[in-house]
Amino acid sequence: MDHTEFNDDVDGLYDGTYAGLPIAVPAADDGEMPAADQVAWRISEDVYDSEGTFEEEFALFLEKVDSTAVRAVIIGGWGEAFDTDSSKVVGLLAGNASRLPALRSLFFGAMPSEECEISWIRQGDITPLLEAFPLLERLEVRGGSGLRLRPVRHEHLKVLRFETGGLPAEVVRAVGECAFPALEHLELWLGVSQYGGDASVSDLAPILSGERLPALRHLGLQDSEIQDEVAAAVAAAPVVARLESLALSMGVLTDEGAEALLSGQPLTHLKRLDLHHHYLTDEMAKRVADALPGVEVDLSEREEPDEDWRYVAVAE
Repeated sequence: MDHTEFNDDVDGLYDGTYAGLPIAVPAADDGEMPAADQVAWRISEDVYDSEGTFEEEFALFLEKVDSTAVRAVIIGGWGEAFDTDSSKVVGLLAGNASRLPALRSLFFGAMPSEECEISWIRQGDITPLLEAFPLLERLEVRGGSGLRLRPVRHEHLKVLRFETGGLPAEVVRAVGECAFPALEHLELWLGVSQYGGDASVSDLAPILSGERLPALRHLGLQDSEIQDEVAAAVAAAPVVARLESLALSMGVLTDEGAEALLSGQPLTHLKRLDLHHHYLTDEMAKRVADALPGVEVDLSEREEPDEDWRYVAVAE
């Protein structure tokens, strides 16, 4: 799997594509539409100029598209997502799983900030999506407010991403308690306590052990206000030895965290180390780069503290 296809632009969705497919929307008229399996279908209720409710937009999708062939779906807004949680949308998808037997990739909550800031998106329990789609290979969720996950076993999931300005500790612990034997790419935007990102390093322990993640090749623990502590834990984590790429980006990583990385287990086996959006001094950045000559190290977006205040890349 090429992990470079992922980025952290919360206001765009992979340059107009998702899961390697161009994005399309169901047309209300009888105009020609692309083949169902050749695009990623976006289903959304616009918060400002909606011509129908989310339920009506979903019904239109089922009417106009051969849902049995659909491989990728993007769930956008469900109206005023800052006031209404995602439970009805989860129920609609899970309740129609038999009509989407080919679904392999799902992005849930793909709203630009103009519609709803990432930390205002009200989510709910997304476990039914994993339970209803046992062949799903890719699940990505945007928004952490009210987000819940129950420990499950899923045999086929390869990619799991949570884009949040604050990821609840309960969800972090649930990820560690899940059994994902096929998971290759795990990405958690931990966020800040102001927006519900209350996970501690101890909550990450089951993930860092790697015991339930035998196939993991990319780990992202990002966007954290405790990035130095996360880096120190990663430096001794058993899971790191099997990784091909590691992302500790988007947070408030300082020289202290970088020193812990350099003093820990070897990272020279990595293909890529992503530390972009950081607070390293020039001297430390050079030490990191020099210590990993065969590794692609992203040290872009060096930030300067604002009167000793440091900020993550994505919060509100």
